[in-house]
Amino acid sequence: MAATHAPRTTAPRAPYGPGAAARRRRGALGLLAWLCGVVFFLPVAWMVLTSLHGESDAATNPPSLAAPLTLQGYREFFGASTGVSPWPPLINSLSASLLSTLLVLVLSIPAAYALSIKPVRKWTDVMFFFLSTKMLPAVAGLLPVYLIARDTGLLDNIALLVVLYTSMNLPIAVWMMRSFLAEVPVEILEAASIDGAGLPTVLARIVAPVVAPGIAATSLICFIFSWNELLFARVLTGVVAGTAPVFLTGFVTSQGLFLAKVCAAAVCVSLPVLVAGFAAQDKLVQGLSLGAVK
Repeated sequence: MAATHAPRTTAPRAPYGPGAAARRRRGALGLLAWLCGVVFFLPVAWMVLTSLHGESDAATNPPSLAAPLTLQGYREFFGASTGVSPWPPLINSLSASLLSTLLVLVLSIPAAYALSIKPVRKWTDVMFFFLSTKMLPAVAGLLPVYLIARDTGLLDNIALLVVLYTSMNLPIAVWMMRSFLAEVPVEILEAASIDGAGLPTVLARIVAPVVAPGIAATSLICFIFSWNELLFARVLTGVVAGTAPVFLTGFVTSQGLFLAKVCAAAVCVSLPVLVAGFAAQDKLVQGLSLGAVK
């Protein structure tokens, strides 16, 4: 009699495997990232919307989202009623930020090269010294800087702001550029030295293209810090060298706080930084993540 075999049964597959769990985790992280982005973007969107309202609508509590839109706040910023032009402060901020950022790059790249690719003796002490310069509150050095500027005739002068912004951003730039330059393959530099390339040639033709994202990230951060600086610019400048943040504080008067006008001025002052960040966003992300993944 032939033996009969019971039909084989296969275990049911799990509805959710390891791949599904990974996809759910990535989806949750993506949703969290979008929520964080929306939370951070809401104040900016609210500022832009308030700048497009009239003063009476902007001052209502709670604010009205369906209020009619107007460009009166922007007309006031550009001096429609007062005749005061915002262009000199904007140009002063742009000049001080660009010049100081350029000087920071010229000084920080060779310093970072010496501390990473060609390390000097006790380079950790040097890095700590750079970091220690950021431990002093800026307001603690305000009075000595003011006295020096007064005695040297540099008050209300763009050159003074360029020097100050360079010294304030240089430690940050050295730390950032050292982390970027530490990722440069040593073999490339050894091949260049064998071919007889000097230090300027190595920095300009070999190191700079490799760490271009890091240079872009460092430049943008230094530019933003210089553009947004208010304390020294408020105390050390006046009519001639006043910057955009100083001009922005002039909209808070004894007559009251006009929200629509202040929001319009804040949008205009923030626009150059937003444009620079949007234009260099790929380099910024690539530069800040350089070396994060081995």
